[in-house]
Amino acid sequence: MMKEGQILSTIGLGEARERGRCGRRDSKREASTGASLSELPAEVQAFNGDRLSELPADLLLNILERVGTLDAVKTCILSRKMQKLPSMLSQIVIDLSSNDLVQMNGVVADVTDKILSTRSPQITIRKLKLKFFLSPSCCLSIGKSVGAAMVTQKLDAAEFEILSPRDLHLCSDAYRVLFAKQFNNFVRDCPDAFAGLTRLHLRNMRFGKSDLPNILSYCKVLESLSFLMCDAGIRSVLHIEHARLVELVISYGKFKTVELNRLPKLKRMAYNNWPYDENPLVLGVLPQLSNLSLGDACLSQKTLKLSQLLATVPSVSNLSLEFRSEKIWIQPECPKALAPVLAKLRFINLDNLPEECDISWTMFLLEAAPSVEDLSITVWDHKCRQESQNSYSTKTDVKWEPSNPNFKHKNLATLTIYGFQSDDNFMGYVSRVMQAAVNIKKVSLHDRKMCTLCTDKFPHADARPSSYPQTSVQKDSLKKKITEASSKASRAVIQFSS
Repeated sequence: MMKEGQILSTIGLGEARERGRCGRRDSKREASTGASLSELPAEVQAFNGDRLSELPADLLLNILERVGTLDAVKTCILSRKMQKLPSMLSQIVIDLSSNDLVQMNGVVADVTDKILSTRSPQITIRKLKLKFFLSPSCCLSIGKSVGAAMVTQKLDAAEFEILSPRDLHLCSDAYRVLFAKQFNNFVRDCPDAFAGLTRLHLRNMRFGKSDLPNILSYCKVLESLSFLMCDAGIRSVLHIEHARLVELVISYGKFKTVELNRLPKLKRMAYNNWPYDENPLVLGVLPQLSNLSLGDACLSQKTLKLSQLLATVPSVSNLSLEFRSEKIWIQPECPKALAPVLAKLRFINLDNLPEECDISWTMFLLEAAPSVEDLSITVWDHKCRQESQNSYSTKTDVKWEPSNPNFKHKNLATLTIYGFQSDDNFMGYVSRVMQAAVNIKKVSLHDRKMCTLCTDKFPHADARPSSYPQTSVQKDSLKKKITEASSKASRAVIQFSS
């Protein structure tokens, strides 16, 4: 990694600004001062320095925009001719890891300022993406630079990903309140930047009751909003209304309920890990919602009815449900009651079902959703994702009414199962689906997924022995049994992972 001064001088800053600004670390944490060819991005290593600098400017820009902006700036040290190129980039992307940002947060602010302040207003910025820590001085510098560009230049898309200076799981409530206040000040001090922002990602913030509606009022063209460990207080209710929002992601907040009201353009919504028994999500007027992803461990007795949850959003075509290897938190329902809200559903993904659960309950979804083309199921006791390692006693098989043996599905084309085992649970299920899905083309069966973190974190945890077929003879034998049990000469191709 180059010193900060070298990066900044490439775009005309000369010597780096004072080290203490924006919490930058001392020189002991900085890497060597050289910028050898071997340190350049892989896309330009095929050239030597002289040949690279002789390329036409438009070709050089095409190469530089395939790497991060800081790498592009470092590359431009090769020649005086190239030092003007950073201010001509149409994509400005600074997306460092958290560890790198500890040392480089100030550089993000300075490089952003210099690139935006020295570029021609005639060059459209197709994409601006900045990740940075919530540091008041750095945020102000970035906000003022981006705000000025919003006013004076053409900017198609702008994204802020703002990290808190505290680890996600070690951040106290007091710090979350502090970070929210700092962010509110950032928004008020830089209204032009947020007025043109299209994507916003926030972490570790506890807002006041009126903060979030106020923030959204500044972000008039916002299309994507993501909250990670953000809320408005324990058991608070979040109301969101926005004319332009297309995507919303909420994870690990302490909201009692999330109410989505007037969001006429919302297409994608994900809500993960709601903590309370009340209805976690209330969907209002969302005429374009097509992708819905929900994930929770649900260690309580509360189960959700999809017929109620999706009553106002029959436009959903892609439904993903994540169970954290814990209890099944949706309630099997009569297909007649559920069919009106699943009429347009085409893709179903059921992730991390507990291994001891009979998966035949999932048939009720196929019966209620005649347009489904793809069904994917993952059965896995993914220990490092489980909320409680002692929660097996809370997991019971789902009670449901067996499906009509004469039920037929005309549109299902693909069935995929991860965690397949050669036992009655899986063999019977695959045969039943093939029997019902008269036009199924492909059945893809995989062994359990592997997670090194599970092994490292729980080295002594008991693992169920795998009965996944290993040899070609075993696989051929299972294919024959499944086909025979499906009671028809199926044309479906049954594939086992190699």
